[in-house]
Amino acid sequence: MRALRCLFAFAVAALLSACQSTSIQSAWFDSSYTAGPFRKIVVIASDGTTADSRVFEDIFVAKLQAAGVQAVPGYTTIPADARRAEAPFSAAVAATGADGVILVRLLRVDTKTQVSTVMMPGPMVGPWGGFYGPWMAGGFYPVPDVTQYQVASVETNVYAVATKTLVWAATTQTMNPTTVAQEAPNYADIIITQLRARGLVPPAK
Repeated sequence: MRALRCLFAFAVAALLSACQSTSIQSAWFDSSYTAGPFRKIVVIASDGTTADSRVFEDIFVAKLQAAGVQAVPGYTTIPADARRAEAPFSAAVAATGADGVILVRLLRVDTKTQVSTVMMPGPMVGPWGGFYGPWMAGGFYPVPDVTQYQVASVETNVYAVATKTLVWAATTQTMNPTTVAQEAPNYADIIITQLRARGLVPPAK
């Protein structure tokens, strides 16, 4: 019986692990924006460790470049002290020659609890443990199983440099996040697909 319960718990954990994915929870677009696709974008990850931020920016930039957009990581163009106030930040962005900025911010990582019930077979009765009798003669009984998993919520804002206005925003959730290096490629693909649908990056070739 203990072996069966352990097997069930392992199966649930494996299922949750297999569901490691990022999905858009909400999105907004400025329908009055008519300037067309961005030619050059600065990608800035505002939270996390310096190492994680740089890895994320590098991956996102590579994805944008593959999508036909010139892009630069924020850590190479926007000094840390320039991010503390609007004037130096705007000046640093303008110096890059970019017409778009993508700001990505980790909002939180929540631990969720999932409680499920599995029907486990009861003890078998009859000769030879029920081998010659009805299958699972002892019937089934419910066994609760508690599993915990994590959900990372991330906010993405896209600004037009010329007007300093927000043109697109979204919040995403990632189930059971692993490392930035593993999660960032899929995240970037999802965001770029959405930006392409809104005409903020060039159409796919």
